[in-house]
Amino acid sequence: MPLFLITFLSLYGGMHVYGFIRLRAAFPINQPALSILAGVMGLLTVAPLIVRLAEANGLERTALWIAWPAYIWMGSIFIFCSFLLALDAVRWVAWLACRYSGAVIPGFLTSVIACEFALLLAILTSVYAVYEARRIRTEHVTVSTTKLAPGIARLRIVQISDVHLGLLFRESRLESVLKVVREAHPDILVSTGDLVDGRLSREDVVSRMNRLAGMIAAVPARVGKFAVAGNHEFYAGIGPALDLTRAAGFTVLRNQSQRLPEGIIISGVDDPAGDRGAASAAVHESELLKLLPSDQFHLLLKHRPVLLPSSDGRFDLQLSGHVHKGQIFPFNLLVRLRFPIPVGTSPTAARSLIHVSRGSGTWGPPMRLLAPPEVTIIDVVAGL
Repeated sequence: MPLFLITFLSLYGGMHVYGFIRLRAAFPINQPALSILAGVMGLLTVAPLIVRLAEANGLERTALWIAWPAYIWMGSIFIFCSFLLALDAVRWVAWLACRYSGAVIPGFLTSVIACEFALLLAILTSVYAVYEARRIRTEHVTVSTTKLAPGIARLRIVQISDVHLGLLFRESRLESVLKVVREAHPDILVSTGDLVDGRLSREDVVSRMNRLAGMIAAVPARVGKFAVAGNHEFYAGIGPALDLTRAAGFTVLRNQSQRLPEGIIISGVDDPAGDRGAASAAVHESELLKLLPSDQFHLLLKHRPVLLPSSDGRFDLQLSGHVHKGQIFPFNLLVRLRFPIPVGTSPTAARSLIHVSRGSGTWGPPMRLLAPPEVTIIDVVAGL
């Protein structure tokens, strides 16, 4: 936790310092207004931490009032600084080109105009990002297999992932996701982790979160509902988080498999954020998969889009999430450095398939940019 706080405050605070310096240079702000701007930006830097403290101490209404402006600002300052950096890069390239060619730098590439343009773009883009976060898209995947039980022509699996039920993701936003799920008429509904967000207590599950679980539980899935624990289940408190997941109607698979009469085996593994860590999680996964027969369709639920060499070829389809496709562009470029398997459906070397969801909700800022929320519809069909 201390390392996380230091890293967060350094990076997030650095964005604020960069933005403040550029705004001060671009606009004729008097000293009193400048002091107010510095104070507000300083307060917004620590506002996400204040939200978590208020939430942890049961001050839900206070946390909610602070969270909306704090997290929208978080997304907006990131977008603003991204535009600034991009325009500054263009300005430096232009400066170098003009220096070596002897040309005069165009007037529209001045620092002031670049800052003004970045600010305008950031405002417009942030408004769109809030809008995009509420536009649920469906992604369709069709998988042909000869492993389904006789008489089963098609099995429809619907995946939700990274919903992040909590302070900002409540009834109205959950209903927009569940509406898409209901319209898909799933045989099987799966959640690939991070169903919850924030720190949960047993009382949370009984009170404010219980109605959200009830909304999910009311969604019909003929064969069943299955879920795995993501990193946020462990951050929230694994006991209450899994209580909530089960209250939503899911069978939680914790390094377990379940065979269904339809000729499908569903396996689920815990996220490495659990107490035993990544090495132990890999051992559990390898031991689980090597015991399963190869003549039935094998669906692997795994929160993080990581492929273990020992697992490749031992499953037919892996469903994952976690990365949100970066959630706000250009953060996806950094995400790809850590998780190189691309969002969407990819074949593996051993001819298995992995589908990585963009996620159905949001974490932190209730915003998405070039990474719309997703509900995935997977049709497993009998065929060659």
